[in-house]
Amino acid sequence: MTSVGSSREQLLSKAFVGLADTLVDDYDIIELLDRLVSYSVELLAADAAGIMLADSHRKLRVVASSREDAKLMELLQLQSEQGPCMDCCRSGVPVRVPDLADAGGRWPVFVAAVAERGAYRSVHALPLRLRGEAIGAMNLFHGQPGALPEADLALGQALADIATIGILSERAIRSSEAVTEQLQTALNSRVIIEQAKGVLTQRGNLTMAAAFDRLRRYARTHNTQLSEVARQVIETDLAADILDAPTVHSRAPDQR
Repeated sequence: MTSVGSSREQLLSKAFVGLADTLVDDYDIIELLDRLVSYSVELLAADAAGIMLADSHRKLRVVASSREDAKLMELLQLQSEQGPCMDCCRSGVPVRVPDLADAGGRWPVFVAAVAERGAYRSVHALPLRLRGEAIGAMNLFHGQPGALPEADLALGQALADIATIGILSERAIRSSEAVTEQLQTALNSRVIIEQAKGVLTQRGNLTMAAAFDRLRRYARTHNTQLSEVARQVIETDLAADILDAPTVHSRAPDQR
């Protein structure tokens, strides 16, 4: 086996273990989805990834993204009500777009907006579904045109399926009302995290990407849910502790 193949196999094992580790009784959905986009980017050589989930009114919301510009791509789809992730959520089946330049007739507003920004050339959307019911979708963005290999698509779907099972876990969910309540909690947590990022950005003169990296690293170092750390940043003076913590320079943080 080549060193590249061995490295990917190790990362794959780490990804499945990492996702499974979040599935405890009081797990944090935001932490689960954050890990999903991070592992998907690394394993599938994507330039970015984003996730949409449906709220209690079946309205799609952006709940996770590996980069700030990926979140913008998701928001463009929501605003125009068109795009691969939207179609994937509606149909519950994967949507493959090897070259966005060829999809102008299908999603004219979205494709034109993406082309204007020149960020990505191909998109693959994978459903978060269980027994035919889609509760959201994950978008994989690439800067160059091209179709993902079938094996990579299958792997991406497997990762998405694990996250879906976690969201709809029977241990935590007993009724359809609880499903919508849990998804709404995830959406509310995302808002709190964005507010906490803003606090750290202002107080520490950080970029949004660096602020998120500080939040995430503090949560994992202290074995605390990401949303709980964000809440404490807003309600207490935890921001000072986070900003005073030593930084890690091994790799640049993802943009958020």
